[in-house]
Amino acid sequence: MMSAPAEPEPIPVAVVGGGVTGMAAALALAQGGSNVVHVIRGGGAPADLRTAALFPASVQLLRNLCVWDPISSSAAPLAAIRIIDDTGWVLKAPETVFWAHELHQPALAWNIANSTLGEALADAVARCSRIRQIVTRETPGYRVAAGGIEIATTEGAQLVARLVVAADGRSSPLRQFAGIAAHQTTHDQTALVTSFRHSRPHRDISNELHRDAGPLTTVPMPGDRSSLVWVERPREAARLAALDGEAFRVLLQDRLQGLLGRIDDISSRMTFALSTLEVDQFAKGRIALVGEAAHVLPPIGAQGLNLGLRDVGELVEAVGPALAAGADPGDAKTLDLYDRRRRLDATSRGRGVSLLNSSLASGALPLQLARGVGLHIIGRIGPLKRAVMRGGSNGLTSLPSLMRQDTRGSTE
Repeated sequence: MMSAPAEPEPIPVAVVGGGVTGMAAALALAQGGSNVVHVIRGGGAPADLRTAALFPASVQLLRNLCVWDPISSSAAPLAAIRIIDDTGWVLKAPETVFWAHELHQPALAWNIANSTLGEALADAVARCSRIRQIVTRETPGYRVAAGGIEIATTEGAQLVARLVVAADGRSSPLRQFAGIAAHQTTHDQTALVTSFRHSRPHRDISNELHRDAGPLTTVPMPGDRSSLVWVERPREAARLAALDGEAFRVLLQDRLQGLLGRIDDISSRMTFALSTLEVDQFAKGRIALVGEAAHVLPPIGAQGLNLGLRDVGELVEAVGPALAAGADPGDAKTLDLYDRRRRLDATSRGRGVSLLNSSLASGALPLQLARGVGLHIIGRIGPLKRAVMRGGSNGLTSLPSLMRQDTRGSTE
């Protein structure tokens, strides 16, 4: 009688997902001294035209991963964020400007192209001797194995990991395998993104024009360029995307009301539908969720990628001691700690963004009044304004070590 083939010896950790958050997770765990298997999808991905405004804590994490300094010259600082009520409602909220110097910081965030950040992370992952990449064209198969989770690809790779980090996106097969409930809301909104050159200097100020369909946001880029996130109803967004270059230029220049002068040299445009996703748990059964596997938000307040990088920092904080001691990084106690830390922070910030987005999309008088009064109070009470700024950047919980101090080590 033939015996069943032996299962592979468990490895400490595997990361599934090749996006920015997945690569950052693999690097951060490897920098802590652990060997990491990084499972990514092959076949290439569509060009990402978006930019990310990274908070100081996110920049510190990337600096600790030895990724930020080589690309810092490609990022533009945000000295201020200006919020302008462009709804046309009777009860108009006052213009509010949040300045970095109010927090004694050089910048509120740094804006960088997602493609530039992704290339830098991919290069660092390729150079890291503690990361082994497995490329697959199909979603891997998963099953519970002795001491871990088995991952098997259609190309024949097979491994068992004590901890599996799910960085596999908003539809996350790993989240479904873990049995973690996700609550998704599809909004009647679509975002159009592009970048453009302008004749007036942006002065390192990001402009958010709050309109009833959603915000129209310009974010400084190096030199005389800014990136754009323009939220509209789906039909209108499709119309904007289909306009010829000159018609789009004229319309955008009109919508910006002269804030940046004459605009030209508009890059390619892309659109994506807006939705919100919230999970009941950030970890379960040796699987920890990071990035869009755990949360998806409308593009307001630059929370999306920053929350994903915060996931990475908190995960390393939770599982790092176990990895350093050669203990089990996927045990229930360790992942419960990660879950508690992330739920409070991500849920509070996510619901704040959703509430603001809903207040813009609703014509209800009470919501208009509440939003206008709220911005008026925040703008005129210094300590409250600073508290809101810190909360938007750092959340309600203390920052993990990777995001608040220099812990630079080798990632090679």
